[in-house]
Amino acid sequence: MPKGGDAPRTATPVPRGQLVDHVLRRMADDIVLGRLAPGLHLDEQAMAARYQVSRTPVREALKLLVASGLADYRPNRGSVVRQLDSAELDLMFEAIAELESACARHAALRLTQAERQQLLQAHAEGRQAMQAHDMEAYDRANQRLHQIILEGAHNPYLIDTTRTLRSRVMAFRRGQFTRLDRLVQSYEEHSRLVEALLAHDALAAHREMRSHLLSARHATSLLAPQWRDEPALP
Repeated sequence: MPKGGDAPRTATPVPRGQLVDHVLRRMADDIVLGRLAPGLHLDEQAMAARYQVSRTPVREALKLLVASGLADYRPNRGSVVRQLDSAELDLMFEAIAELESACARHAALRLTQAERQQLLQAHAEGRQAMQAHDMEAYDRANQRLHQIILEGAHNPYLIDTTRTLRSRVMAFRRGQFTRLDRLVQSYEEHSRLVEALLAHDALAAHREMRSHLLSARHATSLLAPQWRDEPALP
């Protein structure tokens, strides 16, 4: 088992057409895990050397990083890691917890039979990844499971709003899976959520999804000091 409860990463060759997404994920991971400090200038040449790619995918990835809210673009300086604090992260997770909980409540009553089978398949893939301690595979299964629930709400307005905010917290939700203990805990939370959905229990589905997202916020606080809640004033 990895030391300190960290889930391992598996190095695999990256197809040329996926380099931008690869660099984007790596930069986002490094920001979430505190390896790229707030306010740091994200120099294209330095980032290209760091991730062993050319400057072209770095340049494109930086644009997407700014769009995701993890970096800011400053004239005459370029992109810098955004000064995001724990209080803002609390509000983001609070909002996404409410939105995805609403999706889960509707999905419990509206999932089609085909979507229920897809949900079970995604959950099974998550179990396999969890047992293999495979963070990347679990992250994919996790995204798929949440996407099925989101679409299962069958409310395009709710889906669009939730997707927009999900993109802002995606890197933090992914980062939590670097800890093996959280990966296992996430799977157990999924199990309770899936059970509620398949039982058509809208109230339980809402409760379990909200608890799951707030648990993810707590897990984020363990990734780097800047994501921890500020101590209460005396």
